[in-house]
Amino acid sequence: MEKSIDEAVAGLGRDIGEYIRQQRSNAKISLRQLSKLAGVSNPYLSQIERGLRRPSAEILQQIARGLKISAEALYVEAGILQQREGGALADAIAAATELTERQKQVLLDVYESFRRENAAKHDATRPEE
Repeated sequence: MEKSIDEAVAGLGRDIGEYIRQQRSNAKISLRQLSKLAGVSNPYLSQIERGLRRPSAEILQQIARGLKISAEALYVEAGILQQREGGALADAIAAATELTERQKQVLLDVYESFRRENAAKHDATRPEE
């Protein structure tokens, strides 16, 4: 049986809420602390974590700032953005709080250049059909 659109949206809300709760737990901060850091009311943040509310991109950005993680990682979890081509490695780089945005971009550029180089080599060695 197929899910209705409402059920699918509710599922995404639960998924992003669970992801935020997990990130908050990993950061060892309370709901109240994150609420203050993100500038989001405590009850609203609680509703997001429980999957009762689906936050906007702006609210996700504030939460990401409070958690000191990449807003892009939250956008992917929320279904706002597609996961990067680089997959888990690109996501890990984007989520690394100890790197500046410039350092992250340089790492991603180097990684992509290696991928393109290896793909070109692979295509060059493949026999013609």
